[in-house]
Amino acid sequence: MMKQMVELAILKGTRDRLPEEQVLREEIVNVLKESFQLYGFQPATTPILELWEILASKYSGGEEILKETYKLTDQGQRELGLRYDLSVPLARLIGMNPRLSKPFKRYEIGPCFRDGPIKKGRYREFVQCDADTVGVTSMLADAECLALAHCVFSKLGLDVYLEVNNRKLLSGILIAAGVPSELLSTAILSIDKMKKIGIEGVREELEMKGVSSELTDNIFDYFSLEGQYLEILNQLETRIDNTIGKQGILELRELYDYLTIFGIVDDVKLLYSLARGLEIYTGTVFEAFAKDPKVLDSSLCAGGRYDEIIGKFLNSDQAIPAVGISFGLDTIYDALAARQTPLMSKTQVYLIPIKTLNVCIEITTQLRQRGIPSEVDLLNRNISRNLEYANRLQIPFVIIAGKRDLAQNTVTLKDMRKGTEETVKLDKIYSHLTKLMKK
Repeated sequence: MMKQMVELAILKGTRDRLPEEQVLREEIVNVLKESFQLYGFQPATTPILELWEILASKYSGGEEILKETYKLTDQGQRELGLRYDLSVPLARLIGMNPRLSKPFKRYEIGPCFRDGPIKKGRYREFVQCDADTVGVTSMLADAECLALAHCVFSKLGLDVYLEVNNRKLLSGILIAAGVPSELLSTAILSIDKMKKIGIEGVREELEMKGVSSELTDNIFDYFSLEGQYLEILNQLETRIDNTIGKQGILELRELYDYLTIFGIVDDVKLLYSLARGLEIYTGTVFEAFAKDPKVLDSSLCAGGRYDEIIGKFLNSDQAIPAVGISFGLDTIYDALAARQTPLMSKTQVYLIPIKTLNVCIEITTQLRQRGIPSEVDLLNRNISRNLEYANRLQIPFVIIAGKRDLAQNTVTLKDMRKGTEETVKLDKIYSHLTKLMKK
């Protein structure tokens, strides 16, 4: 019986990554790790699989995220889910390890999954790169997250701006506008969409949720304010008299002061409709976008403060303050790939033996031992095909070694970037390459 051929395909929203993409992705990860460690964050990991009751807990991501969460059952009939972010697993980790020294500053880089709409910069499988600080109430920790983001994007050469808000301020505005407590959460989710769908789109959504036309007018009266960060806060301060709103304003002022000290305040905007959707956030929320929307219109990183979730995982009334930031590796890649030709290989030197394979292996080994990524022809091809291979992979230097060359203790070194070549002594290969690689 003939076996039916399997049609090779990949799930929409997931991707294979060939070297020309993965090289750049790993460079981004290296910048992230270097920056995380520069700011004192230490590595930790959590499983991709979590118990469904953890992911579905009312203390985690909320109903909006659960609609996009992959759910499965194992052979023991346990209900499981693929993690949709790294924040909830961190909260569980802290809850299970209450004796960790505070502040606990950790970073984690790993895959997450959401069964949501697919577009450029948004996939079903994606890699998040998170840094979180647990045990600090001061807005200094929040400001440090924003300074970290500014550091990362500066190193990557991306010109970005940061949008910030405070969920307490947003709640205070809605309370001042007369929104009843039972409608606060759903109203916040709608207000959060204002940047994407505009005031009329939010108005229509609020009215569909049962918010009266009169109440909607009151809400938008608060969101008609214009001005810079502090100017908007000054205007809101005169109109909000509830405790939670005042606290949000106070925290945003404290955040502004720290951002000024960090020297990044000019790249920060107050978007006081921002809520970031997830119900876990209790205070500061923020996102980063490319200043040029043609580069990418999706957020490059996002995060916020979540002071309640960890304590609730512990079934404790004691709040455990935490704030974190998450960088989207896929979106950052898309932003960088849009402006530069990706590298095909990290190899710096390619050796072409002409009946001198053993010596070329020795040279390759010596270069590798000295930290220069090198490879030697494995297929016994002729010179022209080997040069085509090196050129296609954008390998900058090629060494050609023939018997006549070696008899004089020399090789031919080709600079593929300039199209030049020269004769180099065997014992000078490393020093000469080092000089050329610096140019």
